Amino acid sequence: MNYRISQQAASLSPSLTLAIDAKAKQMKAEGLDVVGFGAGEPDFDTPQHIKDAAKKALDDGFTKYTPSSGILELRQAIADKFKRDNGLTYKPSQIIVSCGGKHSCFNVIMATCQPGDEVLIPSPYWLSYPEMVKLAGAKPVILETSDATEFKLTPEQLRGAFTDRTRLLVLNSPSNPTGCVYTPAELEALGNLCVQRGVLIMSDEIYEHLLYDGAVHRSVASFSPAHQEHTIIVHGFAKAWSMTGWRLGFMAAPEPVAKAVDAIQSHSTSNPTSFAQKGAVAALTGPQDHLKVWLAEYAKRRSYAHQRLNAMPGVSCVNAKGAFYLFPNISRTGLKSTEFCARLLEEEKVAAVPGIAFGADAYIRLSYATSLTNIQKGLDRMEQFVRRLVK
Repeated sequence: MNYRISQQAASLSPSLTLAIDAKAKQMKAEGLDVVGFGAGEPDFDTPQHIKDAAKKALDDGFTKYTPSSGILELRQAIADKFKRDNGLTYKPSQIIVSCGGKHSCFNVIMATCQPGDEVLIPSPYWLSYPEMVKLAGAKPVILETSDATEFKLTPEQLRGAFTDRTRLLVLNSPSNPTGCVYTPAELEALGNLCVQRGVLIMSDEIYEHLLYDGAVHRSVASFSPAHQEHTIIVHGFAKAWSMTGWRLGFMAAPEPVAKAVDAIQSHSTSNPTSFAQKGAVAALTGPQDHLKVWLAEYAKRRSYAHQRLNAMPGVSCVNAKGAFYLFPNISRTGLKSTEFCARLLEEEKVAAVPGIAFGADAYIRLSYATSLTNIQKGLDRMEQFVRRLVK
């Protein structure tokens, strides 16, 4: 039997972050003492009031289909969040609730891109963006940045990358994998260029609430009505409320895009999980006290890890201003990222993600969404490893 695989599916690379996290968990199950820096997943539990709301929904029998775009109560709560946090006005009909932030990104790209289109993606990028673009039949155009500019795309780079085929710019601030945060002025300059060229922006803002050292989050949609008309915001509950396994994301978009996404979702996943949506309402409308506690702990871990990394021979690291990742440069060790991470896992039982997955082979990604004890142990081992490489 000839099992012909579609060109789009055959062109994809499996998620390296999920593969490394799975391998680390398998090694742990085999009794090995592995320190995992791989997964972008908070190590804190979902706040209790959110779990209680989902439990109540189950007890109340709220277990049936909902509208494909999500329940009105949740879409209104999300619209209220955008007004409260970002100064943006959306109607519930412009809000789509999805099966995770990743699903929101996928839906947006499928709804707006087609063969012949080009999508501009600054590198380092979250590894799924280019793969989603390929699935839509469009072409990912990678715009390289480096630690010399804190991994930020410049207006000059963006201006030079536009072609008649440019359909979409992907922006992610705070960033996975680098932790960089664009200033409001930097975002406005990029947004202005997209407005002038009629290019849409997919703004991935899922790390919005995870900020350090006085960094400020400003949505690119908030600078003018024209910016909002050109921007589709994707977001989710995974990071700020530690709801990774709940699989709930959301997006806010101009009406035509929201309508198209709703149609796509109605024929793919249908609605997000009913009782999980009730938990999401509680996440947005309930107390937010947990964030201050989490941020204080993340900041402590980040500072410690940043100092340790820059003290290692052959390693340098720009400090993150947001999210929960550091993206150290390991080029002076003489290894590319894949070999570096493979040997680090094999020789020292430390799991990190090769930068090649994010389009930057001279770097690796370390998540500090793990305990300070684990971070200390893992970085002790990594230091032993790099000292053997850099004589």
